[in-house]
Parts: sequence; structure tokens; C-alpha cells
Amino acid sequence: MNRLTAAPSPSVRVRAPGKLNLSLRVGPVEDDGYHPLVTVFQAVALYEEVTATEVPEGTGIALTVDGPHADQVPLDASNLAWRAAELLAEHVGVGADVALHLAKGVPVAGGMAGGSADAAATLAACDALWATGLSRDDLVGLAARLGSDVPFALVGHTAVGTGRGHLLTPAMTRGEFHWAFATQAEGLSTPAVYGQFDARTGGRAPAVDPADDTDLMHALRAGDPVALGLALHNDLQDAAIDLRPELERTLEIAQNGGALGTLVSGSGPSVAALARSRQHALAIAATWTAEGAADSVWCTTGPAGGARVL
Repeated sequence: MNRLTAAPSPSVRVRAPGKLNLSLRVGPVEDDGYHPLVTVFQAVALYEEVTATEVPEGTGIALTVDGPHADQVPLDASNLAWRAAELLAEHVGVGADVALHLAKGVPVAGGMAGGSADAAATLAACDALWATGLSRDDLVGLAARLGSDVPFALVGHTAVGTGRGHLLTPAMTRGEFHWAFATQAEGLSTPAVYGQFDARTGGRAPAVDPADDTDLMHALRAGDPVALGLALHNDLQDAAIDLRPELERTLEIAQNGGALGTLVSGSGPSVAALARSRQHALAIAATWTAEGAADSVWCTTGPAGGARVL
């Protein structure tokens, strides 16, 4: 007797990278509540994977998550991936009917834009699943409506971000850079860090200027990790340390371990250390673990490519 089984529902799987801000320069808050930024993004080979699966019309959006700290990820419309599916559906005039599964590979709430990578991957996955045929520029435009880091997760590699960080210009780089990351189980609120930055500057931070990162851009073009380490910069670092003083020790341990450069990643609380090699990155990570200076450690390389269908 032949047994008939239902064909699996069509699905699309996309991965998108986390990021590091090699430089983050923050101007004074403007009337719209945002700070003008000049930032140099580098995508790193830690990835979010989103699988979008077809569901019957009228079903709506369903969201599931697995991976490290998945219990901290919301499963409702506050999730950026959910919002990305809704935005794309509204933009192209189709029903927002899809099952999304997020496999976390970027530290949660660590200043490395894992949620933004989820949103970017969801845009690309739903575009393919629904055959909407949008161009990459169209998707980048939608991404900018979701958050300032989402466009970069689509394009990846290394880029200069201006405006709120969403206006991207590709940056020339040579070679591969080795990174170690120390992450904390408890996240750090981005609005709180910006609020502390405003308190430190009295709302009178200097205007941002891309020319301030000239040395960093030269280091990237030369593929020179020593020069890059010296040029790393984050205007939010002191504000993040004010809120989480233990980050200073995490930075010092990496510096004492010979890191070429260290900084808080974005608004924190992850700490990044630039290493000479993969083995050196592993050694820095091991020291963080031995000293109890991180809840988890990650070693990877950059730059990495942007969102792509697997």
C-alpha cells in the first residue's frame, strides 16, 4: 500500500553577519532626538540564520528562536525580524504570512547588531520566498526604516556609515583581521548609554567629521592590523563604562594580553580585542574566561560578507 506524504512547505534560509564598529563618532543630539554619527562598520564571521517558511494565507507571522541566550529574544511584534516581515509585506502588498525561525549566532544584546542581522536576513528571505523581486537598493531602503544598523547587515564587508549610521559608503580593505569578543549575560540599554554620553558631554559633543578616521582608513587599505589597533575609537565607550564599570577590567586584561587594540563594541557591553592571529585571539579569550571577566567568549574574523541566501 502506497502511503502519501505531504510535500514540505517551501522555505528560504538566509544568513547575515554581526558587526563591530571599528570607529564610532557621535555628535550632539539633534531636534529629532537622534545623534549624527560617523562610524566605520566591519562585518564579522558570526552569523544569524533566518529560515522563512510558507504558511497558509491568513495565518500571520509565527516566530521561533534557538541558540545562545535565545530565551532573551522576544517572540512577538517587538522583534525586528517580525517587523521586517510586516514591513516588506506592506511594501509589496502581500499578506504578512510566514513562519520565521531564528538561529542565533551573534551575542544577544551585546552591541554587535544581532537583532539587526535578523531583520536583514528576514528581508532577504521573505523577498525570495514571496518572489517580490526587489532590488538590493530597495531592500536597503526598507532596512533603513527598521534601524540604523540593518542596512549594513545586508551589505556587509566594511563600510563608512553616516547620518544615523544608515547611509553607507563601501570602504577598501585588504586582508583578514582576527578578533576576540568578551560578552556579558546582562545587556546594556542603548538609550541609556546615549543618555549617559549626553550627560558627560552636556549635550555639547563636537560635530562629527569623517576626516577624524583617516588613520583608520589607511590601516584598512594597507591591511595593517597594528595600525588598525592604534586607530580604534568609540565615543560611547566611557559612557558604557560609567554604567558597567567592570568593562574597564575586561579591556585591561586584553591589553595586558598583548591585544593590538581594544574597545567596547557599539553601545556595549561586548568588548572587542584585535589580535595578531587566530591563536592570539584564542589566548586572549582564554584569559578572559580564566579571570572571570566574561560570561562567554567568541573568536572570529572580519570582514565578512553581507546577507545571502544559503
